[in-house]
Amino acid sequence: MFSTQQSYPSNVQLPRTLQRPPYAEVPPQNVAAVAPELAGVAIEYVRRGLRVQANQMFAGISALSPSHLPSSVPRSQLQQTRSLTIPLRASSHIPSYPTHILALSRSSSQDSSALLVATHAVVLASHCTSLPRLPPSVASGHPNATVSVTLPVLPLSVPSPAAFAPLHTFLYTHSVSQLLSTLVPAIPAPFLSTLMSPQALRSTLASGPALHKLSSHLVSSAPGMGALTGVAQNIAAVWRNAVALGVHDPELWDCLDLAWEIVLGAMNLGAGAH
Repeated sequence: MFSTQQSYPSNVQLPRTLQRPPYAEVPPQNVAAVAPELAGVAIEYVRRGLRVQANQMFAGISALSPSHLPSSVPRSQLQQTRSLTIPLRASSHIPSYPTHILALSRSSSQDSSALLVATHAVVLASHCTSLPRLPPSVASGHPNATVSVTLPVLPLSVPSPAAFAPLHTFLYTHSVSQLLSTLVPAIPAPFLSTLMSPQALRSTLASGPALHKLSSHLVSSAPGMGALTGVAQNIAAVWRNAVALGVHDPELWDCLDLAWEIVLGAMNLGAGAH
């Protein structure tokens, strides 16, 4: 949601465009390391198969008892926290339980705590070209656990742990409309329903009138330039995470470009009104 800051900062430096990283292939051995049964399978088929399983994987993450999975831990405890045993809750779907717990912190700072995120290693390995080979999970209780699972904890440095969730969710769902609505508050639902294909996304990016309409809607919904700046900074944080992890998904990058054009357009309109 928006911040309620009402100031109109003039000294915020934002890039005109979000540069995409040089293309790189996912190392197939990284996928095979965490999912030996997928060795030799073309990476695009792996991703398609994972997309179909997204609801089961989300059900597996939701089944982890939040009382035993803190949102963060002190970084000083990571050396002693090699794994977490987490009780399971009932699930409405047949769950596919996560394989690891990421402990996210910023490499460029002395964060006192690390953000904990349950994940499926094969999702990360099949999308993130810059990740080192992940250790296979020795998680106990898979795949027919009923009481608890024990998941290894993997420390991982990213530019913005707080902005990891939108990218992480996209790697499972590949839902452009969901990502855009997370990045840009108050996007009209009728417009989101039109983003059903890569072509629709790119045609919006190429349409000045469509971009102006979306920017106008955003600036009328935002309580001030400070809120728009916060939206821009969050989009940039998701972008930095995608670059750092080496995610090369055309729809992801087109979506980030669209969000960026909308918010920069809104900031220009807002500045013109003041």
